[in-house]
Amino acid sequence: MTDTVNHVNKDDVLKLAALSAITLADDEVDSLRTDIENILGYVQQLGELDTAHVEPTYQVTDLANITRADEVIDYGVTRESLLALAPDTVDTSVKVPKVL
Repeated sequence: MTDTVNHVNKDDVLKLAALSAITLADDEVDSLRTDIENILGYVQQLGELDTAHVEPTYQVTDLANITRADEVIDYGVTRESLLALAPDTVDTSVKVPKVL
């Protein structure tokens, strides 16, 4: 790690705990403070990497989208026959009760 590691104090950990709606014992606060400092140090190390010549990874499994043409399949059922089955209709739509 470098010399510019962020230091996390007890108040920072307690504020994060409050925002996360968790209760921590005193020994947990100290342990979590150390863990958070380590994590921030690792993130800082990642920020120092030279990625100028690294191609972005968009897909790691080499899967591709499988698409098909949109085709209308005529099952011999008309809009009117389906609307006739609905309990209530308005124009060419099925009318349903309001949901609030």
